[in-house]
Amino acid sequence: MELQNIEIHTQDSDVEVAHKINSMELHNWINHLAYVGEELKSLVTFFNSQSSKKWMEREKLSQRFQIIMFDNNVIHRQLQNFLDSRTSIVECLDMKCNISFIQEHEKCRRMYQFHIDKYRKMKDTFFTDLQRKINEQVKSA
Repeated sequence: MELQNIEIHTQDSDVEVAHKINSMELHNWINHLAYVGEELKSLVTFFNSQSSKKWMEREKLSQRFQIIMFDNNVIHRQLQNFLDSRTSIVECLDMKCNISFIQEHEKCRRMYQFHIDKYRKMKDTFFTDLQRKINEQVKSA
């Protein structure tokens, strides 16, 4: 995980501070999506290693996580591309240019949050079901 050291100085303008905060946030999102990607790989590997007794159920869950993994990779790439484009912020000469970057950042924020919410809900459902199955096996033993 890459740590970003961005310093905010007292002489920075409000716009510069906003851009620096947005850059830190964007780095955090990218790092988080990289972690989620690794976690998804582990979950898919887990599903694919399960016994074939319940092949259809396992396959359905595996496919759902693979779809989320695909979305995760696409969003990760989009955020990385936006991060790369932010190097031209220093060339902004007017408020219109700055607002354009801020609007794009807000678009990325919504995309990231929607994806993470969807991922967490699916993961929570999976672990709730897994816990229920474990409890059923313990009761029947």
